[in-house]
Amino acid sequence: MVTDSPNDASGDVLIVTDPPNVDDHLLPDRHPQTELFVCDVGDAVLKDIVQEMEHPFYSLSKKPETTVRRYEHNGHWLEVTPSVKGLATIYDKDILIYAISQIMGALKRGQKVAKRVRINSHEFLAFSNRGTGGKDYKALVESLERLRGTTISTNIRSGDEEQIDTFGLIESSSVRRKFGLDGRLQWVEVTLSDWVFNAIRNQEVLTLHPSYFRLRKPMERRIYELARKHCGQQRQWRCGIGILHKKSGSKSPVKHFRYLLKDIAETNHLPDYTIELEEGGEIVRFTNRGTMHEAAEAKALESTGAVRLSDAGMQAGREAAPGWDIYVLEQEWRCWMADGGLDAPRDADKAFAGFCRKWYERRGAP
Repeated sequence: MVTDSPNDASGDVLIVTDPPNVDDHLLPDRHPQTELFVCDVGDAVLKDIVQEMEHPFYSLSKKPETTVRRYEHNGHWLEVTPSVKGLATIYDKDILIYAISQIMGALKRGQKVAKRVRINSHEFLAFSNRGTGGKDYKALVESLERLRGTTISTNIRSGDEEQIDTFGLIESSSVRRKFGLDGRLQWVEVTLSDWVFNAIRNQEVLTLHPSYFRLRKPMERRIYELARKHCGQQRQWRCGIGILHKKSGSKSPVKHFRYLLKDIAETNHLPDYTIELEEGGEIVRFTNRGTMHEAAEAKALESTGAVRLSDAGMQAGREAAPGWDIYVLEQEWRCWMADGGLDAPRDADKAFAGFCRKWYERRGAP
């Protein structure tokens, strides 16, 4: 069973320091001078479609995956159809992460943004900790083709009505290279789909640890994404091995999946979180290292420290999320604003009540 327990009201978070040789299990930092600010489009895209980022729509295989995926949970379903060139992979998603980071940066600076984003090829390769040889530029073009060819269909229920939407990860792309077939790729332009762009404009994004791009295996990236989404700023999150296997999108048997988790737990190199297997390997426990929480808390103090909630605002929050500890929700609200780089709202009481209402809609009673 998946649990989504909030922080203790005290806000205490267990601090677990990184092991001394954590870099031995990560890819080398190929571009140490590059500063990364990363936003998880997986969460932004799926947040309003399947709660808690439940569907794994990116392939974890380096070989082309051409079968249709279907996921069902709590009355909702999601179907992912690849093109003949294969399903978009978790490495292809780096392009979306880059594009979202650019848009979020522009929004924070008060600039106008659009669905079409120009990507400097060399900057993208450095941003995603890749090499800058000819094969790396070729791989970039292949990623664009898989992103464009992957189609998602999902049902969205509202009352007694059902809506079925179909869309792509990106609408289109354009590639510019120097003259000649062997010319160096200069830049690409990507047009994001409406559902991705709307999620960005609604600030439905999360910040990833820069070492995300240094994780060697697709499964390590996926497990980190799940921890980041479900554990977030909480002290801990526990999940049944079967549910975690389903969420991960792993094609291997649960038995092999458990071995992979054990390896990650032993090396202890996952950014922001540690992993432990409990109850004979049937329950996976993620513990917040405290690294991300400290950074988010500092941002919260800087960007939202001046925000004050009135007694009426706190009461409105209680009524919007009955049963939840209002002080825990206040902390989650402030961390959420910090994660998204949001400025202080004009009407803090109204914004907080809206946050509590969505929190309750997605999680129900505690």
